[in-house]
Amino acid sequence: MKHQIQQLVSTALAQLANHGVIPADAVPSPTIERARDPRHGDFATNVALVLAKPARSKPRDLAEKLMAALPASAMIEKTEIAGPGFINFYLSADAYHALVPAILEQGPDYGRSDLGQGKRVQVEFVSANPTGPLHVGHGRGAAYGSVVADLLAAVGYDVHREYYVNDAGRQMDILGNLGLAALPGTLR
Repeated sequence: MKHQIQQLVSTALAQLANHGVIPADAVPSPTIERARDPRHGDFATNVALVLAKPARSKPRDLAEKLMAALPASAMIEKTEIAGPGFINFYLSADAYHALVPAILEQGPDYGRSDLGQGKRVQVEFVSANPTGPLHVGHGRGAAYGSVVADLLAAVGYDVHREYYVNDAGRQMDILGNLGLAALPGTLR
C-alpha cells in the first residue's frame, strides 16, 4: 500500500512539474510514512514541506495543489492537509480487502523482504537467574526474544539467537567455590 501511495504522489508531482508549479529538477522521490496517530489517517507525506522553498510556495498551498493532482484511486478513501503542510491519506476498506488474496496466495512468505540484506544480528533473550526461581516473566522474555528474532530473520537479517544466562555475581561465585572446595589442590 505504501508503494502504491508513493506512485500516486509521484504521478501528481510529475503533473505539477509539467505545469510549472514546481521545478522539474526539484522533484524528489516522495517519502510516505505510517501515520503515528490513527486519527491522522493511515499514511502521511511531507513532500509539500520539502518542495515549498524550491516551488516558492507556502507548504499548505502546495499541499492543496498536490491533492488536487492526485489520480483517483479506489484504495484512498480521503486525503487531508494537516499542520503546516503534511498530507494524510485514509485508506478505504477496499484497500484492505484487496490484500486478502495476496496474503492467502503467499502464505507464510507474505511480508518477507530483504531489508536486512543478510547483515548479522545477535538477539540475546531470557536472562533467567539460575540461583532464583523461574517465573512467568522469564517465559514472556523467551517468547518476546524468539518473536523478535523471527521477525528480523523474515526481513532478511542473519540472526544468531543467544539464550542469555544471568550467571554473573556473588551467588554464582559462592556456588562455584563450593564445588571447587571439594577438589584437592584448589583454593579455598
